[in-house]
Amino acid sequence: MQQLRWSAGRVASALVTLLGVSILIFAAVRLMPGSYEDIILGPLASPEERAALAAAYGLDQPLVLQYFSWIGQIATGDLGTSFVTQSPVSVELGARIPVTALLTAMALAITVVIGIPLGVWTGVRSGAHRGGAVGRIVSGLGISVPEFVLGSVVVFVFSRLALGIQVGGFSRVGTGFGPTFQALLLPAVVLSVFCVAAAARTTRDAVMNVLVEPHIAAAVARGETPWHIVRHHVMRNAGIPILTLLATITAYLLGGAVIVETIFNIPGLGSFMVTGLDRRDFAVVQASVLFAATVFIVVSLVLDLITSALDPRVAVTGKAGS
Repeated sequence: MQQLRWSAGRVASALVTLLGVSILIFAAVRLMPGSYEDIILGPLASPEERAALAAAYGLDQPLVLQYFSWIGQIATGDLGTSFVTQSPVSVELGARIPVTALLTAMALAITVVIGIPLGVWTGVRSGAHRGGAVGRIVSGLGISVPEFVLGSVVVFVFSRLALGIQVGGFSRVGTGFGPTFQALLLPAVVLSVFCVAAAARTTRDAVMNVLVEPHIAAAVARGETPWHIVRHHVMRNAGIPILTLLATITAYLLGGAVIVETIFNIPGLGSFMVTGLDRRDFAVVQASVLFAATVFIVVSLVLDLITSALDPRVAVTGKAGS
């Protein structure tokens, strides 16, 4: 019963967080320097022309009324209409979300396949000088290199040298998985470098914290094999911080997609958001950021519920046991 109440509280907290995020998004977009009238009409437009354009899109109404009108549309499934293209934002998002989702999934798969095993290996071999040094070097390099620097280097190298992977030439997801996968491979690798380093560091620390627990010493005394100890004792107890990290990585991947999609010229959610910011297309920016925030909040909520199922102490104390 207590766990059920805790889960209901987490759902309510997620809804409140989402409401607060919507307010911040709405306010931040309208606090940007330059208005939609400035972008469309330019600085030489007359006050009458500016007022007519603002009235046509409801921008002359009080901000409170604009916000509640937007929330009412969202509640009915209407994400609004783009100021620039005059097409429904939901249609344009629907064409770009699969691209960003596939890019994020590929980067997350690289993170899980490389980062977590690397962290387990360096954590188990923390007593060995070479194993610990490899983990620190890989984590330090991956965390310290910015995405725009790494992406620019990758574009330059693969554009100048014939290395078997083409840069650019993106094909839509519906045209075939092969060309789409090849076009997203380099962006996914660039996007996953920081995540691999962060996952390796977090996993390494979690494994090292579990290895000093008394039940690990008891398992060694019973003669259990190292692989059995890691698989049945270490990973189960170290899984909670790793799952928590995955929620943060998901948010990072959605945010990092803005830079990577711009560098590699990928028509995804990130580049769509950047274009909307340049044009002061409020409906596009609000819908894109709200979608990304909703994904992060939902993923965090699901991982919290999974964590409470793995460790019931979370629902009792509000945090994972040591």
